[in-house]
Amino acid sequence: MELESGSTNRQSRLKLYKSTLILAYQSFGVVYGDLSTSPIYVYTSTFSGRLRLHEDDDEILGVLSLVFWTLTLIPLCKYIVFVLGADDNGEGGTFALYSLLCRRAKLGLLHPSHSTDDDISSQDSCLSIKETRASSLLKEFFDKHHSSRVVLLLIVILGTSMVIADGILTPSMSVLSAVYGIKTKAGGLHDSYAVLITCLILVGLFALQHIGTHRVGFLFAPIILLWLLSISGVGIYNIIQWNPRVVSALSPYYVYKLFKLTGKDGWTSLGGIVLCITGAEAMFADLGHFSQLSIRIAFTAIIYPSLILAYMGEAAYLSKHKEDLQRSFYRAIPEVVFWPVFIIATLATVVASQAIISATFSIISQCWALKCFPRVKIIHTSNQMHGQIYIPEVNWMLMVFCLLVVIGFRDTDMIANAYGLTVIIVMFVTTCLMFLVIVMVWKRNILAAFIFVTVFGFVELLYLSSCLAKVAKGGWIPLIFSLIVLSVMYIWHYGTLQKQSFESHNRTSLDMLLSLGPSVGINRVRGIGLIYTNVLSGIPPMFSHFVTSFPAFHQVLIFVTFQFLTTPRVSANQRFIVSRIGPAEFRLYRCIVRFGYKDARKDSYAFETDLIETVRVFLQHESDDGDARDSVSEMPVNQHESDRLRDDVSMRVENGSGAGLTRCKRVRFCGVDNSKELEDLEDAREAGLAYMMGNTCVLARETSSFVKKFAINIVYGFLRRNCRSPSTALGVPHTSLIEVGMAYRV
Repeated sequence: MELESGSTNRQSRLKLYKSTLILAYQSFGVVYGDLSTSPIYVYTSTFSGRLRLHEDDDEILGVLSLVFWTLTLIPLCKYIVFVLGADDNGEGGTFALYSLLCRRAKLGLLHPSHSTDDDISSQDSCLSIKETRASSLLKEFFDKHHSSRVVLLLIVILGTSMVIADGILTPSMSVLSAVYGIKTKAGGLHDSYAVLITCLILVGLFALQHIGTHRVGFLFAPIILLWLLSISGVGIYNIIQWNPRVVSALSPYYVYKLFKLTGKDGWTSLGGIVLCITGAEAMFADLGHFSQLSIRIAFTAIIYPSLILAYMGEAAYLSKHKEDLQRSFYRAIPEVVFWPVFIIATLATVVASQAIISATFSIISQCWALKCFPRVKIIHTSNQMHGQIYIPEVNWMLMVFCLLVVIGFRDTDMIANAYGLTVIIVMFVTTCLMFLVIVMVWKRNILAAFIFVTVFGFVELLYLSSCLAKVAKGGWIPLIFSLIVLSVMYIWHYGTLQKQSFESHNRTSLDMLLSLGPSVGINRVRGIGLIYTNVLSGIPPMFSHFVTSFPAFHQVLIFVTFQFLTTPRVSANQRFIVSRIGPAEFRLYRCIVRFGYKDARKDSYAFETDLIETVRVFLQHESDDGDARDSVSEMPVNQHESDRLRDDVSMRVENGSGAGLTRCKRVRFCGVDNSKELEDLEDAREAGLAYMMGNTCVLARETSSFVKKFAINIVYGFLRRNCRSPSTALGVPHTSLIEVGMAYRV
């Protein structure tokens, strides 16, 4: 038995090692494209400004030393060692950190009145639950100052908008820099031809997005591995051939020497050096597709040493060929392998562009799920990987903006200034959020959090100050774009919350609705009516308005509320929460449908099948529990759900209430004939389904301020009119849809 047990453990370990290595291999094509292609433009951008006046060996070695220590501190120490550990159930990125803070530290604004995700968050990985003095003080501060939560959300949205801006600048910068390399061999080639070739490549890249990354991406990992092999091989050749002494630049003394010799000119050059870590954030943002171990293995074993060798080789070449500073990467390639490396470089930049485009789709999908982005069409391009999606509207807008940047600027130096500012702002936002995670989620000593912020924050602020100094030279591009995206996201989120608040405050009680029955002559018709609403208790104002105007509704009514939670995924057995509204003879039910921000939504037919089956199981559960006239049945509800059931359901809760965690309530159903209910449900299902949704016009009150009127009436109204309708976004069949028009004054 011990031998069999040892054999099983050995096989499981081998399987784990194999899957981890496969994931590490796949990560090259998805995660590391941007980071791996940065040597193409780092030295060129660094020596494009006033640093070109300093072309001695000490300055070149100082730049190499800065690159080495930047790669060591930010990607290796910060992300690989610390940030990857702050995953949200396996997911990474800016919104994942915010989601973690929302659930564990209750700092969120996204769903301030909903707590039905408590039972889900309680099953997260076990962390220390003992509050420290620092975490208690911070939580008290956020509870006391509501504006601090708003500022936190704005910081998260700022980081998100910068990632979206990165989706424009990465393809523009990477592809244009690679194509400009052809001028090394064809010096007489006009810039217009290089721009034209770049535009054609970009159009082709975005045109292929609709078929999905799982189809166009099967060559990505080999391309990046071949690229890394090429640049590291060229780097070793240049070190041996031109200047083996560059190895001494790994000493931080050369950083000190660079700033001593160049002064302010060295500080301004940091805007170019920061480009060596472009794509480092992708290691965390794309964590959901891989594992922490696979990403760490790929970076430490292949990416990091390959990049160091590439930068050292280029510095060795430059130390002997200072006249080639403006085309240093391609000039450093030996003549015999120039064209193969040029082709591989162009393909690698396409891979890098593909990775950030896919990441942009993913983060916009997360924002949409959390009501921070207007409704868009999301197409899942893979049955195996739910994270592989395509958003047509976003895809074509990104393409247009990329073409405008390439055609409008044509200058990689100006695009680099914008690119560097985008990258460093995203990283600094991550550092700030990590401070809160360390103190309030991990419950670590606040001194550890301060050390983390001091070390990494100081380095990032140094780079940020240099990038901000170049705002007039292209750095304004991401600032303007992110400001527009931030405004759109926040106004959409604010308007959505105002709309939901109006519906919650104007909901109707069941008794009031039923009292209208005799006076207006309400009739019941065969079929099932699915009433889509944001109201979690009572009757939504939209349905009350409909009944008073058309006094008839379906034989079976199910009030459906979608909740998009601040958790990546919700398991199938926690997807639906079903409860009864009123006495059994009314045939009224409420169903809360919960999704995580990474969950894929099913088509309407599959969804309605699952929904009705869940209601049937709910009724069957009651029926199996005993005699319907005096039965006691068990059903899992959380505290928030039990409060709502006491308002809406004719039943008596016999045991005490819990405090936040999922509990089994013993519920007595009085006068319930479940078999008849099940027959009515099947009969109504055969008669057909109808969907009812509100078609609302949201306007600010007359007494509202000018700013609120502008935000709600103009901006939010424009976004609602021009984004996808709720019925289209949810896949509701048009022939079965009933829309009820109402005007909300918020």
